[in-house]
Amino acid sequence: MTEERRRFHRIHFDAPANLTLESSQIQSLILDCSLHGVMVKRHPDWQPRAGEQVGLQMPLTEEDGPAIQMQTEVMRISADSVGLSCQHIDLDSITRLRRLVELNLGDSSLLERDLEHLVEA
Repeated sequence: MTEERRRFHRIHFDAPANLTLESSQIQSLILDCSLHGVMVKRHPDWQPRAGEQVGLQMPLTEEDGPAIQMQTEVMRISADSVGLSCQHIDLDSITRLRRLVELNLGDSSLLERDLEHLVEA
């Protein structure tokens, strides 16, 4: 999908991620994120399936501080990455994610457009 067809702006964000799968937990790396989901590096021990439910926790600090947590669904799978669509996110986490996107976009009108699309989704 080209950038022009995307409904949500994606920001590059290298950060660790803890993924909770059906029967295990794995460590991964966030490649990019938006208000609607994240792209993570594919772990060699993970064989993702489209529609698979995945819990995601993205710590915002190296210590036990605030984190973004969401329930996601596997939407895209490639050899080196997995696209996860947000299915549920709590108020604190969406507030943190919104601020992260806002700071990285640098244009409040782009954020407002993304928020409008989020309400429509």
